[in-house]
Amino acid sequence: MKELTVTSESFSHNEMIPARYTCDGADISPHLKWSGAPQSVQSYVVICDDPDAPAGNWDHWILFNIPPGVTELMEQFTIAEKSSPEIMAGTNDFGTLDYGGPAPPSGVHRYIFKVYALDRTLPLREGVRKKELLGAMEGHILAKGEITGRYTRKR
Repeated sequence: MKELTVTSESFSHNEMIPARYTCDGADISPHLKWSGAPQSVQSYVVICDDPDAPAGNWDHWILFNIPPGVTELMEQFTIAEKSSPEIMAGTNDFGTLDYGGPAPPSGVHRYIFKVYALDRTLPLREGVRKKELLGAMEGHILAKGEITGRYTRKR
């Protein structure tokens, strides 16, 4: 599987995520950019989750059917103000379609922003949960990349 390069102007890989992108700040999505997908890509998926959550993996952001010509999401992306009508959102563990920023109950948590390049668009409805999305992606992933940010709340 080919590897995508995922970067952000908002934070560097394995560095702390600034508070403005968390529940302690403006709670807006950070900038994301990716490159290196094969020519045959038909859509992208973006998933951000926290593997360090006490109850298990916590989903913060789920986007899918991002068109192949879109390789960047600007800061403060919302599904209501999306740049391409094809982009759809899944329901995160906050129960919303938009990004929900880090809000760790204790300690330093990792927030992994994963980008997948697929060989098709997904025949799913908006609001799908991550488990169903991952099932629909099986056998269709051409490339994957990720960037990890970390965050801890100041007490």
